[in-house]
Amino acid sequence: MDDTMNIYKEFFKLPGEYKAKFYSNDINKSCRLCSSTLAYDTEEFHYWRDNFTHHCYPLEEYIMTWPNKPTKYREVVSEYSIETRKLLYKILDMICKGVGLEKGYFEGELSKTNVISVNHHIPCPNPSLTLGMPVHSDPNLITLLQQCDVPGLQILKDGKWIGVQLIPHAIVVIPGLQLKVISNDRFITPVHRVVTHAKEVRTTIGVFLGPSPKSLIKPATPLVRTEPEFRAFTYPEFLKTFTAGAKCDAQFALNHFRNKA
Repeated sequence: MDDTMNIYKEFFKLPGEYKAKFYSNDINKSCRLCSSTLAYDTEEFHYWRDNFTHHCYPLEEYIMTWPNKPTKYREVVSEYSIETRKLLYKILDMICKGVGLEKGYFEGELSKTNVISVNHHIPCPNPSLTLGMPVHSDPNLITLLQQCDVPGLQILKDGKWIGVQLIPHAIVVIPGLQLKVISNDRFITPVHRVVTHAKEVRTTIGVFLGPSPKSLIKPATPLVRTEPEFRAFTYPEFLKTFTAGAKCDAQFALNHFRNKA
């Protein structure tokens, strides 16, 4: 965990000329760097971060698209991606045991997409005018988040924003919206955001596990007693509703696929 965090801190310190080759606004690109701070003067809402995202499963398919600087980037991050994927499957199997699903239920197409997304927030002169990340819920299956030693993550509970406590070497586990659907509405997907800091740099590593484009998302049959809470859909169908019609409003997107009473 420390090695990977240090690698990303080094990466964001690299010359702009090197990082420029990864800059892209194409969300379908498998390895890309984007910056919200560059659009500050033109965007409706102001977000203050650089974000570096790349796919990491299957590893052999994507690793050659990753940066070769810092020198040990591919070595360190590949090990991190393998170990965090194992951990996510352990957590999902614990969830299966807890709700009454067979072990390994989430393996295969329901969790095939594996993405690392790193947010890098430079100090913001006036944090009251920006957010590091907008208010949102994660649309994927499940997320692991490794924070640095600078606070910023907040969750919405009972109408109030609460800061998530920083614990050294702890990982925050966030159930995604697909888990909420598959569990037939048993899981809560937390609404969260990130606030900026006036003096400190904040870097976080998110590992996202999600369904493949061809997988069919629906409530697990053993968890449906009468009628399922949601109708079946594909992940691309959900993302289209989530990002376009719902503008990342989780409740709006879920209601689009919810069976009406």
